[in-house]
Amino acid sequence: MNAGFDLDQYLSDGVETIVSDALKASLKNPKETAFLLQYALHAKRAESARKNHAKAGRHVPSFLIASITSRCNLHCAGCYARANSICHDGADDNLLSDAEWDSIFVQAKEIGVSFVLLAGGEPMLRRGVMERASSHPEILFPIFTNGTLLGEKTLELLDSHRNLIPIISVEGSQEQTDARRGAGTYQKLLETMTALQSRGVFFGASVTVTSENLTFVTSDAFLNDLRTRGCKIAFYVEYVPADTGTESLAPGDNERVYLTSRLDELRARPDAMVYVAFPGDEQYAGGCMAAGRGFFHINPHGGAEPCPFSPVSDTSLKDVSLLEALDSPLFVRLRSSELLAEHHDGACALFGREDEVRGMIG
Repeated sequence: MNAGFDLDQYLSDGVETIVSDALKASLKNPKETAFLLQYALHAKRAESARKNHAKAGRHVPSFLIASITSRCNLHCAGCYARANSICHDGADDNLLSDAEWDSIFVQAKEIGVSFVLLAGGEPMLRRGVMERASSHPEILFPIFTNGTLLGEKTLELLDSHRNLIPIISVEGSQEQTDARRGAGTYQKLLETMTALQSRGVFFGASVTVTSENLTFVTSDAFLNDLRTRGCKIAFYVEYVPADTGTESLAPGDNERVYLTSRLDELRARPDAMVYVAFPGDEQYAGGCMAAGRGFFHINPHGGAEPCPFSPVSDTSLKDVSLLEALDSPLFVRLRSSELLAEHHDGACALFGREDEVRGMIG
């Protein structure tokens, strides 16, 4: 790790940039602008809380990823959640309850977490958790959804609670999206975007970036189409080869350089959306941000995992607090090892190294 790198400041700067970009993107939406101005104050308080923990020798990340359900109504090709058995078609047994998730959100707010990304499975299947999240305006909850289950009641919830931000999965063109997510999915997503736009709901699109679609999904034509449909966020997630034989689809170093450069160019435009890349510039950040450096993952059953692509846990949020989970033996060993800092192919430093990660459990 880079000894001179200030991780706490890097994360705080990242939060500030996202909020600033979101404000620019919402200038024509008074309801959203009013909420974001209030949220900016909450984000500053969260930054102060993290700094206080840092003074006491404890690093608190600004992000969490919470997979709140194991179920999904789609069967998308290359889905990491199904590949890692996070997502399945069986019964959702032994899940964290709505109340337990609410407790985690309260703790997250208290220790200075600014963003909790809700994932799954399909998070819209957990209406109760959505309602609990909506009661915490101090936290932004990007909801990574396939976009097919946003009925009238869900639209009303999103409209009245602006800290819930739907991020709709789209693969690019209609052909690309339907090929991965199923015939007719693309048309359903367009209908969902129209419904969100008509209500003035702030929403985004999540795009899985591969070596094949990188140029198209960062093109002016693709982004202008999203913009005209009301989309305000483009969230790029690098493809992780969950299926054997798809390794060539994972972006390499050249593709990452292109993506970083292209997003910098797009952010400089006056009509910019919010552009986010995951995992982002790991070289600049001193390595992978998992295991509590920049975030960690909570699985549907409460297990604290380094990231969604590394489903290994030695600690459950059913048994310990959020702060205690950050200092789990596994996370401490990972953060002190070279595993997170090593150069790697593909989007994730830990994917495919489950045996090594599991070996760090005492």
